[in-house]
Amino acid sequence: MIKAAEQAFKTEFTPRDRELLQSYFHLAESMADLIGPHCEVVIHSLESFEQSVVKIVNGHHTGRKVGSPITDLGLKMLRQYEQTGELTPKSYFSNNKGGEMLKSSTCILQGDKGRPIGMFCVNMNLSYPFPEIIKTLMPDTTQHHSFDMTENFSASAGDVVEQALNHAIAEVEADDSVNLKGRNKAITKVLFDNGIFELKEATNIVANHLSITKHAVYKYIREFKS
Repeated sequence: MIKAAEQAFKTEFTPRDRELLQSYFHLAESMADLIGPHCEVVIHSLESFEQSVVKIVNGHHTGRKVGSPITDLGLKMLRQYEQTGELTPKSYFSNNKGGEMLKSSTCILQGDKGRPIGMFCVNMNLSYPFPEIIKTLMPDTTQHHSFDMTENFSASAGDVVEQALNHAIAEVEADDSVNLKGRNKAITKVLFDNGIFELKEATNIVANHLSITKHAVYKYIREFKS
């Protein structure tokens, strides 16, 4: 079956193809870190079906490593892609060699001109007790009593700036070492350090909220950069 599939998909890879696949490696690590140790993430290269696995995290769930071959289901999905051009990933259930249930999702990775060059696969091992799986998705309350990481989920850039500005104001006002004269500069510094001025609307919003001119904000930013 591998030989037949090679006839349809096997083409010479370019350095660009390999570079594109490698650009997904950090994404694989990030996803595995997010979901936890019960999740295996795999990147296949279509350059060689016999040694298609070029990146794998938590490979112990299926007993694979870099250099392992593509699966029969992977070949079937490639055939379906060839026939339909469908890229939307769909989840499915399967079992590993040990009989453990996996919930998986696979998507085709495209290179230049839409040519398939790889597959990105996520396998969640559901054989572990559910409380054990959930535990890896929750914070360890014995080590984290509060969360100092905040993230503003907004529908517009303006909302992101406004929320970041409110957090910056609260942070500065809680700092007894900042006097009234240095308040606006300190607030601007917090926003600058957090990259908020990369958003185009930031300068106007900050200037209006702090009742200072845009030129004053620009002056602060120049000082911070220098």
